[in-house]
Amino acid sequence: MAVIHDTTMHPTKLELLARWLPEQAWNSRSGDGLVRAGGFRLDDPDGEVGIEFMVVTAADGAAYLAPMTYRGAPRTGADGTLIGRAEHGVLGTRWIYDGEHDPVLLAQLAALLRGEALAQAQSRSNTPDPTVLVRPWHSARSIHIRRLLSEGDAPAGDGGYVSATWQRADGTVARGIVASTT
Repeated sequence: MAVIHDTTMHPTKLELLARWLPEQAWNSRSGDGLVRAGGFRLDDPDGEVGIEFMVVTAADGAAYLAPMTYRGAPRTGADGTLIGRAEHGVLGTRWIYDGEHDPVLLAQLAALLRGEALAQAQSRSNTPDPTVLVRPWHSARSIHIRRLLSEGDAPAGDGGYVSATWQRADGTVARGIVASTT
């Protein structure tokens, strides 16, 4: 199980995302005024890679999913997927990657969708997150991670999906699909 440290990170994840998000081809809006609004974690069975699905909202109300992995060294073959580097108060330098392109995140997301892994609370060690709902699917050809989130029910069809919650600017809670299978 991942250990969540009560420490600092410089630059912060939000600062890194504020620079990175507007540069992404799938982002048709700005990354101005980002606020952490929700998310969850998955555990790396080898205990080497931090895996986080962070939901952030922008000043215009848009909700984005930022799947990220945290590593203690640069990842070979990950050119173009680095969100940034940060200094963690306990673990030292962390290389933070766009998790959609990280095989460790993808393997654990597939395990979640097969019912073989549990979503973990974003800010507490060893604590399952009961707000993350999964409709398992065992024979997915591919997994689609949604970046620009919208509120809504399950996708059409009988494929698997993961839904999560986030907090809107007015304090109310929204729920939407963050990943689905095809």
